[in-house]
Amino acid sequence: MIIYGAVFIGCEYASIFSGLGVLVDLIDNRNQLLNFLDDEISDALSYHLRNNNVLIRHNEEYERVEGVDKGVILHLKSGKKIKADGFLWCNGRTGNTDQLGLENVGLTANSRGQIAVDEFYRTAVPNIYAAGDVIGWPSLASAAYDQGRSAAGNIIDEDSWHFVDDVPTGIYTIPEISSIGKTERELTEAKVPYEVGKAFFKGMARAQISNEPVGMLKILFHRETLAILGVHCFGYQASEIVHIGQAIMNQPGEANTLKYFINTTFNFPTMAEAYRVAAYDGLNRLF
Repeated sequence: MIIYGAVFIGCEYASIFSGLGVLVDLIDNRNQLLNFLDDEISDALSYHLRNNNVLIRHNEEYERVEGVDKGVILHLKSGKKIKADGFLWCNGRTGNTDQLGLENVGLTANSRGQIAVDEFYRTAVPNIYAAGDVIGWPSLASAAYDQGRSAAGNIIDEDSWHFVDDVPTGIYTIPEISSIGKTERELTEAKVPYEVGKAFFKGMARAQISNEPVGMLKILFHRETLAILGVHCFGYQASEIVHIGQAIMNQPGEANTLKYFINTTFNFPTMAEAYRVAAYDGLNRLF
């Protein structure tokens, strides 16, 4: 199978089909898979996809697809021709707005069918609000629920609304990936003095019991204040594990520092215990 597009959905379907024994060509028009992720996590995903018979082709652009007997041929602008039994287009999404008659109320969608809103989810027409996929990022059901609730709260002037920007990334590849906060690249570019703490799942009792040794939890924290700056995880239960870090990052004062994980007793054996292991690992790097 050929999968064109290597963002969330393309990578997830590449994992699904390769896990079922299908040979997959994953076509990426960038030079790195999911380059918004921490580089180490992106590299890990690339390794495990390749290890599961996914051929990743970076920096390639679609030209046309040709139907032939018993399959398809994908023609790329680089001159490559790739033959497969099937072709799956995963190169982005558009808002489902083309049939809404936006022009009748004075609104215009962009080239991807998305509507601009402010921090209150108001569109350019003050009495019209929008939420969910039609406003773009993050285009996740979990965020859309909160966006809709916040938009409704603004409409009736309740104080329960908030602008949804604290959204963890959840990618259901094999291995699973989840992250929140800053990446190492972002912190380096901003010249923030940070340190790294890691816990590898192969050393965690719960991962060993579950026969899921592949994975890592990575905590980025400020060298001086110990404030948690980012949490990045891949492997077993990654999208569950990340919420512990998310909760601590949102606490006020010293409650959002590495000290919480150092001074908290976690159940054993659990995957949550990886936070304590990663915290000690990071603390040891300071001395």
